Amino acid sequence: NDLIKPPSLDIAPKIAGNHRWDPYIKDCIGAIDGTHVRASVPKNMESSFRGRKNHATQNVMAAVDFDLRFTYVLAGWEGAAHDVVVLRDALERENGLHVPQGKFYLVDVGYGAKPGFLPPFRSTRYHLNEWGNNPVQNEKELFNLRHSSLRITVERAFGSLKRRFKILDDATPFFPFQTQVNIVVACCIIHNWVINDDIDELVMGPNESIIQDNDTSTVGQPNDHAWMVQFRQGLADQMWADRQNHHGN
Repeated sequence: NDLIKPPSLDIAPKIAGNHRWDPYIKDCIGAIDGTHVRASVPKNMESSFRGRKNHATQNVMAAVDFDLRFTYVLAGWEGAAHDVVVLRDALERENGLHVPQGKFYLVDVGYGAKPGFLPPFRSTRYHLNEWGNNPVQNEKELFNLRHSSLRITVERAFGSLKRRFKILDDATPFFPFQTQVNIVVACCIIHNWVINDDIDELVMGPNESIIQDNDTSTVGQPNDHAWMVQFRQGLADQMWADRQNHHGN
């Protein structure tokens, strides 16, 4: 669809020239996360669609750019499915998610580190509400703070989507399941159209987000994982060194 298309490969305007992210993650083309949308399925299927919620949901994975546009949407997975499984499916589909060589998405720790997907450090402060007035203490905290302040884009996009389209979150659907899946994609298309036309009164502010149910599984082969872990550490070290030299934030 012309309104859900891959992100630009140019450096994102939000990143370009911003000392927090440029040049460290200038090759980042967006953020990826999953969200749950209420679903209605036959009784004999409900157990596989009931994850951490007390009701059936479909697990929806999406990629967004830093203007809050959806650039990829995969709806229809069971609510009990791990986010990592949904991501793998997206990558294996013929016309699925494609990460150009040398580019990457910001992801939650549950997706794991592998080429094309950059998560934060585990066991280190991450979410913006964990910081308060306490300054960063080391390179991992600095990296996580900057990662979180940019990756929150996808949470803002999901939050805006659900605020705009109450059908996604407020009631049990009565449509056939495939129609429920199509409705999610249609809402994302309309969301993008609204963003493109600057009708953004329901777009969440930078400090607003919705709570996501994130899985803790990981994806990727060991060698791929090791490469991305080393890449991430290099970024963190450079951020910290530059901050020490220039007293940045």
